[in-house]
Amino acid sequence: MQHSAQHELSLKSPEKYWQEQAKLVAWYKSPETILSTNDNSWHDWFVDGELNSCYLALDYHVEQGRGSQTALIYDSPVTGIKQTFSYFELTSLVAKFADALRAQKVTKGDRVLIYMPMIPQAAIAMLACARLGAIHSVVFGGFAANELAVRINDAEPKVIVSASCGIEITKIIAYKPLIDQAIEIAVHKPNNCIIYQREQVQASLIKGRDLDWQTQMDVAVEIPPVAVKSTDPLYILYTSGTTGKPKGVVRDNGGHAVAMLYSMKNIYGMQQGDTFWAASDVGWVVGHSYIVYGTLMAGCTTIFYEGKPIKTPDAGAFWRVCAEYKVNVLFTAPTAFRAIGKEDPNGDYLKNYNLSSLKRLYLAGERLDPTTYHWLKEKTQLPVIDHWWQTETGWSIASTPLDDGHGNIVATKAGSAGYPVPGFNVQILDVDGQQVPAGKQGSVVIKLPLPPGCLATIYRDPQRLTSGYLSTYPGYYMTGDGGYIDEGGYLFIMGRTDDVINVAGHRLSTGEMEEVLSAHPAVAECAVVGVNDELKGQVPLGLVVIKNGITTSDNDLITELKQKIRTDIGAIASLKNLFIIDRLPKTRSGKILRKTLRQMIDGQEVEIPSTIEDSQVITELLSTLANINKS
Repeated sequence: MQHSAQHELSLKSPEKYWQEQAKLVAWYKSPETILSTNDNSWHDWFVDGELNSCYLALDYHVEQGRGSQTALIYDSPVTGIKQTFSYFELTSLVAKFADALRAQKVTKGDRVLIYMPMIPQAAIAMLACARLGAIHSVVFGGFAANELAVRINDAEPKVIVSASCGIEITKIIAYKPLIDQAIEIAVHKPNNCIIYQREQVQASLIKGRDLDWQTQMDVAVEIPPVAVKSTDPLYILYTSGTTGKPKGVVRDNGGHAVAMLYSMKNIYGMQQGDTFWAASDVGWVVGHSYIVYGTLMAGCTTIFYEGKPIKTPDAGAFWRVCAEYKVNVLFTAPTAFRAIGKEDPNGDYLKNYNLSSLKRLYLAGERLDPTTYHWLKEKTQLPVIDHWWQTETGWSIASTPLDDGHGNIVATKAGSAGYPVPGFNVQILDVDGQQVPAGKQGSVVIKLPLPPGCLATIYRDPQRLTSGYLSTYPGYYMTGDGGYIDEGGYLFIMGRTDDVINVAGHRLSTGEMEEVLSAHPAVAECAVVGVNDELKGQVPLGLVVIKNGITTSDNDLITELKQKIRTDIGAIASLKNLFIIDRLPKTRSGKILRKTLRQMIDGQEVEIPSTIEDSQVITELLSTLANINKS
């Protein structure tokens, strides 16, 4: 069936459509009630179905005779360690760690906080929680103690599972002191901590509270998965909130399983036995959906990569992994390829590897700028697919279909996230809630109900779901992103709605200005933010990082870039303030911290987010931009 027909059917008859897709799941008890409304006036999917997400990811494949297939590959250039785990081996380890958790009185509905680096034990802990029906909350390893304490207080975990350390390119981060400090700060105190000791750091354990991972595994036995309801929570994942308090996005079991299996088949085109690499981290939603659950549920091989796109050891790291493990699909953030392109603009490293197994590249996490899109297409000669989704949705809202229903490739468009995916009724509304014409920018919203797999609620605060997402446009989920749909039906996401600036009454998209700047051959990446101006209200300010090997002077480049903005957008968007800098402040997932930049430039007190990759970048920028406010 053509994508347009699939999409129309999913919106016209959502219950019928998703009842059919639910057959992808090996339920313990198949659902009869497909869509219903719960006590919080929110919708539930497959409410009377029963299943277990760990069973779907592991035991099911062993039962189907695929136990010897590789389930997980661990590749750690920062330690030099490589390991593979078959489905049979991974199932055994998970079943034993579930028993280790059960020995600490963890049962269905209890919370377990996981604070781990990108090592196989992170996946084992997540899946063991799912096996018990316990709810895991993964916190990115290395988060500061106070941020960890906030999440401990909200989730109230019975147990914390962690490793002794995480390893960065130039340093080792001891986790146990951060955990001890966080528990001391937190009001809620977990009963136990289970610590996996790594060779690089031996954590000291507190008697009576802390337990050694391997000691617990040595006495554990394999236990079977527990049946849970479709609507029982699988995990809580905290995402940043406008109030400063993180939002605990809750994912259910049943809708999530359907969405994972549906998307692996229909969005990524994966089959059992294929190798799928989501180059992300389990601390983010991509890691939950497509490093652990979706990939394993689909019977594919997943890769845990403990390294970076560059400097571990070089800009060919990603290509090496793809060649070595015959990766079929690579999924990562645009910032990874911008970093690779900055170090290796001619793609010389790419030529060193046999990438014949690689079929497609998927990008998400931030907008894929046209320059990076064209660079990737030119260097790899592969389909480059930008697709758009959020922590809250758990899977892709928009993507370019695999084919047109007749086996023909569907064209991608530079700057576009593709077409809305079946189940997502994406619309563009103006400030009055009216639909805007094709090509005109507005707020990107999704008409309710959301399809399976999206957020079930905000943990301990269901009212925040309504106030944060549903109140602005009744009947719609507000994504917080601005964009437009063109005449051909392609969706363009231009950035967060708070990244639209008002210059003397003219609304300008900073994303559009960034697109113009990044098109210059010397620019590796850039950010444009609106800063306060007494006369015009706001004016744009640009920060640009230049590629390696550029010989043009900074002054000449700044002149060229300013003129390019004036020519392509107009005088009203004139970038009087344009600075060339060494690095942009980013989250660990690669998003540029535009709010932090605005605060810095406007002379406000800087709120350094817990998700920042390197706080030293803020210090450098504060020094560089110290006089902007005065000038």
